[in-house]
Amino acid sequence: MLRIAEDPEPGAERVAPAADAILDALTEPVLVVDRQDDVIFLNGSAEIFFSASRAALAGSNLQTLIPHDSPLLALVAKVRRTQASMTEYGVQLQTPRIGRHTLSIDAAPLADLDGAVVITLKEHTIAGKIDDALTQRGAARSVSALSAMLAHEVKNPLSGIRGAAQLLESMVPGEDRALTQLIQEETDRIVKLVERMEVFSDRPTLERSAVNIHVVLDRVLQLARNGFAKGVRLTADYDPSLPPVYGDKDQLVQVFLNLVKNAAEAVQGAGVPDAEIVVKTAFRHGVRLAVPGLDSRMHLPLVVMVRDNGPGIPEDIRRHLFDPFITTKQGGTGLGLALAAKLIGDHGGVIDMESRPRRTVFSVMLPMLRTATPFDPESDGEAGEVRGRG
Repeated sequence: MLRIAEDPEPGAERVAPAADAILDALTEPVLVVDRQDDVIFLNGSAEIFFSASRAALAGSNLQTLIPHDSPLLALVAKVRRTQASMTEYGVQLQTPRIGRHTLSIDAAPLADLDGAVVITLKEHTIAGKIDDALTQRGAARSVSALSAMLAHEVKNPLSGIRGAAQLLESMVPGEDRALTQLIQEETDRIVKLVERMEVFSDRPTLERSAVNIHVVLDRVLQLARNGFAKGVRLTADYDPSLPPVYGDKDQLVQVFLNLVKNAAEAVQGAGVPDAEIVVKTAFRHGVRLAVPGLDSRMHLPLVVMVRDNGPGIPEDIRRHLFDPFITTKQGGTGLGLALAAKLIGDHGGVIDMESRPRRTVFSVMLPMLRTATPFDPESDGEAGEVRGRG
């Protein structure tokens, strides 16, 4: 193993081989570069990723391994300059040797060696989920067109059918009135279904402003405690220094109300004895996303997580969970999570889900308010930020 420290602490010689083994066991490529961007360490997965042996890669400059204009180089320079860990999502990396990859990249300063940076390359994480989010938006637009058609071609004629049934009710014998009442009840049921789909119709521009996300979440938790989540322990874990969200307050209430309600139904339906829902907020400095169709990178540092200890979501529907009409609940319409995904997409944010038994987490990443320009996707988050609870 490469010795980074000049004078290792007592016992370091015994620990070093174990550290080597741990890094080589990782499936994600890990490499360390010095202040000149020369590779001074890499694990076994990095050898496979770069299609070369450790001996051949050691001492190579990072610019000889990746394209000279890669965002990875800028990220490493920024980490070295700020001495802060950062993550960049959706980075395209392509060379004849390694092929084409879409990655999320973690970079962190190495305290034991001045100017050194540890780089971790991750595939098939949130980069792929952004594509899923865009697919969800496309599905939502399809439902928008469908809901508009239903409103015009179905909802309006239904009102005429119901009116005719009401008129017939006063003209037919008593024993036949049950049929006219059945017609009215069924038309009312169809109208309600159409109205639920109308929430997907295209809406005017969002009424964005500085929104204290904790006020939004407190409102949601209050509604949950007094209604659908009675008997479930609800916990708020807030970052008090979180800056304001740049968004539409009413729509954000709708999003998190849907997520908390979904979590409550999961734990209640499974009869979890210690049912709990945790709503947590965090600020992730340096988190940026490459969004297809934009030359710039979206800065989404505000994260809201809704976690429950229910049975988890079945593997076979996870990828399609945010699609309209997909549901695990008996009698459910499958519109709640689809609506949440649409509204977050309208905000320029991303919603993600991770699930296993006893732990399901929905994470929402949102843009923050800026002092100079309220919503500037080209900004990297170093200037014009508003910190402190809004």
